Amino acid sequence: MDNEFERTMNDAANAAKEAFSKRNGKKNKKSGKPGNAPKKILTGIAVAVLIFVAAQVILGSFYTIAEEEQAVVCTFGQASAVTTPGLHFKIPFVQTVDKVNTTIQGFAIGYSSDEYSDVNYNGSNGIADGMMITSDYNFIEVDFYLEYRVIDPVKAMYASQDPELILANVAQNCIRTTIGSYGVDSVLTTGKNEIQSNIKQMIIDKIDKLDIGVQLVNITIQDAEPPTDTVIAAFKSVETAKQGKETALNNANKYRNEQIPNAQAEADRIIQDAEAEKQARINEANGQVARFNSMYDEYTKYPLITKQRMFYETMEDVLPGLKIVISGGEGGDVEKILPLDSFTADDDTTDNTDSTKEEE
Repeated sequence: MDNEFERTMNDAANAAKEAFSKRNGKKNKKSGKPGNAPKKILTGIAVAVLIFVAAQVILGSFYTIAEEEQAVVCTFGQASAVTTPGLHFKIPFVQTVDKVNTTIQGFAIGYSSDEYSDVNYNGSNGIADGMMITSDYNFIEVDFYLEYRVIDPVKAMYASQDPELILANVAQNCIRTTIGSYGVDSVLTTGKNEIQSNIKQMIIDKIDKLDIGVQLVNITIQDAEPPTDTVIAAFKSVETAKQGKETALNNANKYRNEQIPNAQAEADRIIQDAEAEKQARINEANGQVARFNSMYDEYTKYPLITKQRMFYETMEDVLPGLKIVISGGEGGDVEKILPLDSFTADDDTTDNTDSTKEEE
């Protein structure tokens, strides 16, 4: 549209020049005074310049905003309006227009990605900055791709010198903080979605506080792999050691699971034997108590006989098979004491006889 308008203005200027030239030619023929020609030429040049300046002013008063853009209109250097897509008018020499891309844009972090963006943030001196340390002290290379868009053109243009660079620095800080809280296995395998979610939320919180007019759309892990070259051997050694550790733990758990039932059975057997021994001792003790009580009852009735009997029983236990014979002295009466069978029988008979005599 600007080209058509400019072409129209140029055609009008050329037509004016031709008309003016024809008019001056006719006057010169009538007057026949050749001295007026330079003056007329200067006048024509001045008119052409004025027409050109007017055309430029008119053309500079209009500007077009594309569908994917917004424009910040500044009056005497102060932002005064934000315009949307379409044809707009501005005051020449008073207002300036700065266009801002409001579509989703992106850049890579940790690797070179000309396929996705012209801007890649790869650390200092252009060296890839994807090398990170995990919580279990392993090195790992993680590549991210960040997408964002401008939501406030005024703040994006004037709140900071380079909002994209600020966003990249914030993202790198959040990425390193989050990766440092996860183990290498989580980063390489199952924890990627959770890591992406945590990093995204952390970046959103920090960007909202900075208020630089941009919004994070998404951040994704493009690739995660062990480091190469100088540290790959050490990394493999660590992985081998970890696998050996896992194998040893699995074997130990297997052995434990096998031995626990046997140990439990042995423990149950020992407990049962102890319970049986305890019950046997209790029964034995109860039997001894009952025997003692019975003996005590007999002792209260016949103290002398009971003591003699206890003495003879003890002697029989100490000297098994021994025969004791007590002589009656001068009368020549002989009485067999041990074994106790005959003695106790005689003794019982004597006790009964004595008891009968006492009753009589």
